[in-house]
Amino acid sequence: MTLREELDQLRRELAEREEAAAEKERQLERYAADLRETFKEERARAQELRQSYIHTVRALTNAVEARDAYTGKHAERVAAYGLALAERIDARLAEDPQSEMGFLLHDIGKVAIPDGILHKPEPLSDAERVLMSRHPVIGEEILAGIPFLTEARLVVRHHHERYDGAGYPDGLAGEDIPLSARVFAVADTFDAITTERPYRRARSIAEARAAIGEAAGTQFDPRVVEALAAIGDETFARLRREIG
Repeated sequence: MTLREELDQLRRELAEREEAAAEKERQLERYAADLRETFKEERARAQELRQSYIHTVRALTNAVEARDAYTGKHAERVAAYGLALAERIDARLAEDPQSEMGFLLHDIGKVAIPDGILHKPEPLSDAERVLMSRHPVIGEEILAGIPFLTEARLVVRHHHERYDGAGYPDGLAGEDIPLSARVFAVADTFDAITTERPYRRARSIAEARAAIGEAAGTQFDPRVVEALAAIGDETFARLRREIG
C-alpha cells in the first residue's frame, strides 16, 4: 500500500469516527431533549396534583367555616399571613404545600364540637372548655391516614401550643413545637385582633403588632414575632383586600 493510499485510509477512518462521534452527540441531544420534556410533563402533573389537593383542602375548610358566619375567610387570611411570615423565616417552609394545607385546615376538628358550644355567647363552663380544647386532637384524627396531609397535621394538632409550654394539647415548648405551628399561632392571633367580631371591634395593625410583641417569648416564638415586625402594613392590607 502506497503512502497516499495509507493517508486516504486514515482520512476515511477519521471521517467515520467523526461521524460516529457526531451521531452519538445527536443521540445524547435527543435523549436530553426527551428528559427535558419528561421533566416538564412531570412538573406539570405534580402542579396539577398539588392544585387538586389545595382545592380539596379549601372545600374542607369551607365546610368548617360555613358553620360560623363570623369566621368567613378566616382560614384563607391566616394561610396568607402565615405564608408571608414563613417566607421571612424559612423559604422551604413557605414553598411546602403542606404548610398552606395545615394553615387552612387548622380548625377542622371543630366539626365535632356541638353548635351550642361553638357559638355560645357566654363564657364556656369548665366541661365545655375541656371539650372545645379537644378540637386539635380531633382534627388530627380526622386527617389521619391521608398521606398528602402528614405534615399539615402538625399544624392542626399543635396550633394552640404556647412557646412557654402552657398551651395544649401536649404542652410543648420552644422549638419542640413544629415551626409551622409556631408561625400559624402568630398569624392566627394577628387575624383575630384585626378582624371585627360581634363582641368587639377590629383593632389596627399597629395594635395587633404591639399585642403580639408583648407576648414574644411567652405565647409566641420571638423569631416569628420579629418576622411579623419586618413585614410592612401594606402587605397585610393587600392580602386582606385580595381575600376579602
